[in-house]
Amino acid sequence: MFKNFKFWRYLINFWSFLFFIFIICDFLTNNSCLEILSALSTVYISVLAIYVSNKEFERWYDRHQGQHPGEVFVIAWSILIFVLLVLDFVFAKSYTMPSSVLSAYIAVLTILVITAKSKEMYQSRKQIVKVKVDGRMPAKNKNKNKK
Repeated sequence: MFKNFKFWRYLINFWSFLFFIFIICDFLTNNSCLEILSALSTVYISVLAIYVSNKEFERWYDRHQGQHPGEVFVIAWSILIFVLLVLDFVFAKSYTMPSSVLSAYIAVLTILVITAKSKEMYQSRKQIVKVKVDGRMPAKNKNKNKK
């Protein structure tokens, strides 16, 4: 069960959905969900860390083949935070963004940056291994340095 990658993806999707629902509920009720948000944040970040770690280990051991970009989570989080801040301003609510929500958002951003660098390093390593096996230098991407 825990070795099945789909299990972790379903689990992180479930916790993401639940966390987002409670964040929105907290906004609508002017911070009435602070305690549960704190607990959900801890669980969410933990499950996300396990999911991403599993994905990265699979990548580095050439067993990961799925394409589920973390950018989707960052976009969803960014939209949620932005919309809440705009709605708070427009409706002049007395809402305060919970620190657990901001911490989770920062964790999501941090995890994306780390995994992006890991992916870049993996692809670089894979090119080096290919060069050693083939004995040829790979063709350079001409568009890479263009702006």
